[in-house]
Amino acid sequence: MEDENERTDVMATMKDVALLAGVSTATVSRALMNPEKVSAATREKVEDAVMESGYSPNSLARNLRRNESKTIVAIVPDICDPYFSEIIRGIEDAAMEHGYLVLLGDSGQQKKRESSFVNLVFTKQADGMLLLGSDLPFDVSKSEQKNLPPMVMACEYAPELELPTVHIDNLTSAFEAVNYLTQLGHKKVAQISGPNTSALCQFRHQGYQQALRRAGLEMKPEYVEYCDFNFEGGVKGVRKLLSNSEPPTAIFCHCDTQAIGAIQEAKRLGFRVPQDLSVVGFDNIDFGLYCDPPLTTVAQPRYEIGRQTMLMMLEVLRGHDVRAGSRLLETELVIRDSAAPPRLV
Repeated sequence: MEDENERTDVMATMKDVALLAGVSTATVSRALMNPEKVSAATREKVEDAVMESGYSPNSLARNLRRNESKTIVAIVPDICDPYFSEIIRGIEDAAMEHGYLVLLGDSGQQKKRESSFVNLVFTKQADGMLLLGSDLPFDVSKSEQKNLPPMVMACEYAPELELPTVHIDNLTSAFEAVNYLTQLGHKKVAQISGPNTSALCQFRHQGYQQALRRAGLEMKPEYVEYCDFNFEGGVKGVRKLLSNSEPPTAIFCHCDTQAIGAIQEAKRLGFRVPQDLSVVGFDNIDFGLYCDPPLTTVAQPRYEIGRQTMLMMLEVLRGHDVRAGSRLLETELVIRDSAAPPRLV
């Protein structure tokens, strides 16, 4: 009975606002939730009535009847990584169109911080969770997965988790990038990979290997460096690769920040890019267009990844059967100026 009284109070208060403003309760709701859908004059009347009545809309109470909070938690491995910016924008745009709020959680690879966001879902303060990485933010056995809150994964594909996922074909995309370098004539092609425990890095490494095999080239262990997904990772990786007795003439990097770091460090060491060293990245972040030289890279549809992830979550929340791995988006190799045929010696 207490819940019913609370609901009546909320509706009565909204009715008070409607009476004061001289509009319907539906118009009050629209003015508060989607102010762009009402005229400026109506919005002003509603705002004045809200102030006069002391009405304080509470989204959690407003959605109690439907047992939903209209809030989604998105857990980002590193919110400072420019790769995620467009993905987050796509998530937020799709969420806003459907009346949802998005809470961003920067896990920073710290399980303790992730668990605090997980609790929002388990306590019904959020309706579902978007994972922008392959790690589950809590330990759970396969038999317990059916008891999990609604979750959708983006960016990485981890088939063992059996979660609905929006992703790209990392193997084929990496193959096309490295194949481009071998077709330019490079025979000494190295790779700066992300962490070797990452599923997407394993797929990109397979693409690298397949492209070398296609070109009749042997993969040399000394031509592979495992580094962090950041500028410093590229700096460390290229420093080690260029210290080889036979340094590579081309490097495929698993992300653009690594590639940009590698280019700057190679230039500092006296190598010209692309005359002495070709570099290809992955992701197509904005920085890549403005570095010197502009970066050749694999373009991911990052905004669309975010948008489709949120739309998939809405399908899950509506009770629709969304099968794992059901949305595979296309990539494109963007040719700029950081790669060229190897210099003849």
